[in-house]
This record gives sequence, C-alpha cells and structure tokens, in this order.
Amino acid sequence: MHLSWLPPARLALVLALLWLAYVLLWTPGPLSLRALGLYPKKLGSRVVGWAASRSLPAAWRTPLLGRFAGHYGINLAEAEFPLEEYGSLQALFTRRLKPGLRPQEAAIPGFVNSPVDGRIIASGRIEAGLAIQAKGLPYRITELLKHDPEAARFEGGHFLTLYLSPKDYHRIHVPLEGRVEAVSRVEGELWPVNDASTGHVPRLYERNRRASWTALGTGACEGLEVAAVLVGATHVGGVVIDARWLEGRVLPKDGGRKVSHLPCTPGDDLGTFEFGSTVVLLVGGPRAADWVAARTTGDVSMGQRLGAFR
Repeated sequence: MHLSWLPPARLALVLALLWLAYVLLWTPGPLSLRALGLYPKKLGSRVVGWAASRSLPAAWRTPLLGRFAGHYGINLAEAEFPLEEYGSLQALFTRRLKPGLRPQEAAIPGFVNSPVDGRIIASGRIEAGLAIQAKGLPYRITELLKHDPEAARFEGGHFLTLYLSPKDYHRIHVPLEGRVEAVSRVEGELWPVNDASTGHVPRLYERNRRASWTALGTGACEGLEVAAVLVGATHVGGVVIDARWLEGRVLPKDGGRKVSHLPCTPGDDLGTFEFGSTVVLLVGGPRAADWVAARTTGDVSMGQRLGAFR
C-alpha cells in the first residue's frame, strides 16, 4: 500500500487513526472482539505495518517513540541503541538487546530454553492430537502444523504457549541444541491473540497466519524434537523466519520447505515478530515422555530453562 502521496497533515491524521485503532483493538474485552467482526483485519494490518515502517525525522524520534515506549512500558535501558537511533516504530519493535542481557541457562540433559521474553499462558500434554488454547478451548496440532505431513508424531508430547505483549522484546531464538528439519508458513486470518481472544475465539492458533520452525535435538537434547510456531495477530502480520534457515530460498506464502539439517545452538536467531504475538512451542520426540516442564505459568525471559529430562 502506498500512502506517500498524502499531504503531511492528512498523513498525520491517518497515522493517528491507525494508532487509535491499534490501541482499541489491543484492549481486552468482548466489545473489541465484536468490533473485529466488522474491522478489515488484513487491510488494517497492512496499513499499520506500512505506517510503522515509515522513516521518522530525527527530531520526531525521541518524543514519538518515547511516548509509545512509555505507554506500553518498554524497557529502553535494555535496547541495543539509544532511542534516537531507531528510525521507525518497526525498528524499535524489532530492536535487539544489549549483548549479554539474556544468557542461556546451562545445558543439562533434555534442556529446552525459552525462545522469547513473554508470559506462559497455557501448557500441558498433547492428547488425542489436541492442545488447549485457554478456558478448555482445544485446537488440533495437525492443523497448527498444517504443512507437516507427520505432525501427529507430537502426540503425547508437550505444548507451551508464550504470549508477547507490546512491551516485550520481539525476536525469537533457538531453544535447544539440534539440527533444523523444516520451515513453513500458513496464510491465515489475523485475529488478536490477547487474553480476551484466546478465551473466546475457537481454534485461534490454527486459524491465524503463522510460521513454523522444526528441529531435532542433538547432544544433551538427543531424543527430543521441537517445533516453534510463530502465530500472527491483528496488526502483527509479519511472522518472519530468519533467512539463515531458508538457505537462500523464499518461504512460500502458504507452504513449507525442508532444511538440510543445519546445526542450531540455543540463542541463535530463529525469527522475528513485527509487533507482538504468540509462540506455541511443541516438545516431542522419542524421549518426550521423560521431559518435564519446569515452568508452566508466568513470566519468562529468553534463555531461561523451560524444562528438561526428569
């Protein structure tokens, strides 16, 4: 979408309206969900993404980005660069952290570390091919991993759902030692993934746009297999798998690709959210029955251990 022809005053009005829509639609509550039935979620997400990626004049960066950071409680002290060096709202959202701020917990047998900063909102066993979204709402693992013909192999494994709010660091990292098997993308809807939505919209994660990354464990993680599913949301259409895992190819808009067992190390770049969303982490493999989650609820930082062999 190209809005560069708009006069500055009208462009400012458009951006202000988009900002208002963003704030209203992120606010939990049944009213916002009903309004989304009328709201053009994909078009709105494209426009917000366009606006967020526009370059800001240097004089506007500190006041505008500072106000945004203050509204959502973003910890700017952790950001890699000073605020004035971020040229757009998107650049601030996809910021890196200062080196050394998120060390990986030490490797122990069967360790799986958190791929993100976020909040664990659901966890449990995968039974009868189902995981639980929230308040007893189930969804199907075979649909979540739509382009994986052997998705049923995660039966009996574990799922952990990690929600990223607007304040969180939005890069996703490798959670284990292993070799990458496949990547894929599903072109879906763009419902929000906040508490109100997960509690009221059935099969939310299997309906929304998403990208997935799958790896076999090696070394201390031998016997495990992990799938990280990056779920998009309203105004969060950008679910980006790091180029390293694409091996010079383009990820289909709706399809998957095998990866030539590239080695991965905990903390490596896995992908990026353009704005915040949710990661569904699946833990399976021959030794999934021996794996125990150490964290099942609450806040978690990237690199903290989520579980290991009993």
